[in-house]
Amino acid sequence: MNINNSQFLSNLQIQEALFNSKPVESKNINRIPSKGASFEDVLNRKLEENRSVSPQNEVKFSKHAMTRLDNRNISLTEVQMERLNEGARKAGEKGIKESLVLVDELAFIVNVENKTVVTAMNQGNNDENIFTNIDGAVIA
Repeated sequence: MNINNSQFLSNLQIQEALFNSKPVESKNINRIPSKGASFEDVLNRKLEENRSVSPQNEVKFSKHAMTRLDNRNISLTEVQMERLNEGARKAGEKGIKESLVLVDELAFIVNVENKTVVTAMNQGNNDENIFTNIDGAVIA
């Protein structure tokens, strides 16, 4: 069976014919003008927009969590913050809704669906180390 490409129309040619109501010649297969930005251009623009805006995957801290961080003199390094975000992401991948995320000696309760740290504590804290209302834990 001999197939000649000039006998077949591309999807773009068919779309042009349907939506623009103009005949399409099969010999113009490689010369169809683009009507807009290419997929690659759109993708690159969106990726650049995401880089310039704060990452959507970053967790935020509730007012309660901010108070706990302040009262317990807890500060996070950039690396620890990245690990906390990664732990929250992994918890979400596993379907966890309320997760304990452990980063070094720090413990965070994260509402994964809202990407919100609900509370925070460190091992040096004299409070009891009991975590309630969680359905999973991640060591980040």
